Amino acid sequence: MTDTSTLQDRHIRSYVLRQGRISPAQQRACKTLLPQFGIPYAKTEINLDQAFRRTAPKILEIGFGMGESTASIALAHPENDYLALEVHTPGVGNLLKLIDSLHITNIRIIQHDAVEVLRDMITPNTLDGVHIFFPDPWHKARHNKRRLIQAPFIAQLVQRIKPGGYIHVATDWQNYAEQVLEVLGAEPMLENTAANFAPRPSYRPLTKFEQRGLRLGHGVWDLVFLRKTLAE
Repeated sequence: MTDTSTLQDRHIRSYVLRQGRISPAQQRACKTLLPQFGIPYAKTEINLDQAFRRTAPKILEIGFGMGESTASIALAHPENDYLALEVHTPGVGNLLKLIDSLHITNIRIIQHDAVEVLRDMITPNTLDGVHIFFPDPWHKARHNKRRLIQAPFIAQLVQRIKPGGYIHVATDWQNYAEQVLEVLGAEPMLENTAANFAPRPSYRPLTKFEQRGLRLGHGVWDLVFLRKTLAE
């Protein structure tokens, strides 16, 4: 088991579990499909090649929402495997429905807190990439401490990424984008792929929400950082 002393059991959660409406179809998907495409949380490291039943690049997605982007990316890139994390049951059910209807085979889901999954289940140097798209901005100043992208979390996350692997964060809150740029830029094991913010990589699809926001003149900021190779 890896050292977890810098990421304690008691941490500030970056989400609030709300009851949220779940449709009968989403409930049915969770009941029938989660045993096949889900990985139960446990305080033990997992072998991702065994979980996906093959050797392929492994991408971690933290907080997939309703799963439309996750499904789209996985469908367009069958050469990769996607480990998708989400705590909210309606989103888990919706992604499972998409996996079933689109016959997607390269997604596995863990319905659990990302900090604990990272700490307890992901071995060092196993991830080829990490996607964190539109994390909760906690836009009120007094709530900023709840934001997921903080230095201790990134320090742990970068250890799970292979040298040369990437972290891709996207947000539509400028204040959060600036914080993410500062946090990632301060991590000595990371290097920015752009001078500041990056162009949207072609693999990240535009969501309907994002398209609407762009039409209204709202900004979206992408940040793509690489883990430095051992020689650097």
